Amino acid sequence: KGIFDGFRRMTLNEGRFTLFRGMNVVICGAAPAHALYFSCYEFVRQSLGGKEPGHHPVANAAAAVIATVVHDAAMTPVDAVKQRLQIYNSPYKGAIHCIREVYKSEGIKAFYRSYSTQLLMNIPFQCSHFLVYEYLRETLNPARTYDPKTHVIAGAAAGAIAASLTTPLDVAKTLLNTQEKSAIVNSSKKRHITGIFTALKTIYRMRGIPGYFQGIKARVIFQMPSTAICWSVYEFFKHFLLVSHASKKESLF
Repeated sequence: KGIFDGFRRMTLNEGRFTLFRGMNVVICGAAPAHALYFSCYEFVRQSLGGKEPGHHPVANAAAAVIATVVHDAAMTPVDAVKQRLQIYNSPYKGAIHCIREVYKSEGIKAFYRSYSTQLLMNIPFQCSHFLVYEYLRETLNPARTYDPKTHVIAGAAAGAIAASLTTPLDVAKTLLNTQEKSAIVNSSKKRHITGIFTALKTIYRMRGIPGYFQGIKARVIFQMPSTAICWSVYEFFKHFLLVSHASKKESLF
């Protein structure tokens, strides 16, 4: 019925720690994926002149696209394992067991089944995310100095807007990753749901238009603090490293 009802039912039926299933997989995959993500973003943005004063939507959007392609190549298998661990009454005992069983029954393609959908969802998500963030950061802090309050506000707003716009694609991606039995029965495919259009048709057949926006509140509530924390931490370390680098250069002279 809602977020809190879902939490309550999961805790009652599967135990209090079920809400944290898949967390270890995300921790292992997120660090290298985000390192690639921000490195690519900064490099491409700088190459296209996005760091010059003023608004540069084209440079920001292009940098976001390249960063997303690289990031999702690393995170799609992680996401597939995480979501299979998190489905209701998951048959998997842990991440290693899930990887082994999925590979045995569905092959390596199962881990990248939603990659095209992930890109289709994340490219517009990240484009809108970065565009809103950079616009708000430039508007709230034209001097471009390190300002934690600006990074929190801009990050949270960017995450909320981007999450809202791409919820239908997120629902389709989740269906491709989890391959829920009830959905497969309603699909024209016999064994697996493959491709975003098949997933979208299946969702419409089962739930209609509202089905595309299931979980939108949870997605926005998750993305707002997530993107606010992400940008705050990133901007802090970027500021810290730049200051340290400048101090070292000064000490040499």
